[in-house]
Amino acid sequence: ERLAEQVGQTISFHTLEYLEAQGQGTSFVPRLLGFSSSRDREFFELFTTVKGIGNRKALRSLQLPLGRIASAIAAGDTALLTSLPEIGRRTAETIIVDLKDRIDEFILEPGQVDEPVGPAAEIKAESIAVLVQLGESRTDARELVERAMTADPELETAEDVVTAAYR
Repeated sequence: ERLAEQVGQTISFHTLEYLEAQGQGTSFVPRLLGFSSSRDREFFELFTTVKGIGNRKALRSLQLPLGRIASAIAAGDTALLTSLPEIGRRTAETIIVDLKDRIDEFILEPGQVDEPVGPAAEIKAESIAVLVQLGESRTDARELVERAMTADPELETAEDVVTAAYR
C-alpha cells in the first residue's frame, strides 16, 4: 500500500533471506523478504524471536504499521494484537511478555508518522488522524483519504483532504 505512492520511482528494499523447510525438513527453499526500511526489517527480526512466531506467521500477522504494533506491545494492548491475523490471546500475551522491554526503539512518538516521509505522506497521515478523531474507523479513513487524494491531486492541506473526503 505504501509503495503505491512511489510508482515510477526507483526504490530500495532492505532484504532478509531465510531457508524454508519443505517436506518435514528434507529440503529447503530459499525465501527473500523485502522491507521498506532497515527499521522495519529489524522489527520483523525481533518479532520472530517470540516462541511460536516464525517468518510465515509474522508476515501474515504484521498488517498494521509496525510503530503501532510496537506501541501496543509496550502498552500491553492484547486487544489490538489479537486483532492481527494469526495472533490469538495466548500468543498476544507471549509477545507482550517477551518484547515489552525490547521494543522501545520502535515505538512512535506522538505525532510521528510510520509511513514514507514527504509532504504528501504527511498530509495523508494527518488527514487519516483527523478522520479517525471524527469517528471513522482507521480503514475507512484511509480509504476516504486515498479516494480524495486520487480524485484531486492538487489538495495541499489536511483540511482540504478531509473536506474533499466528505464530499
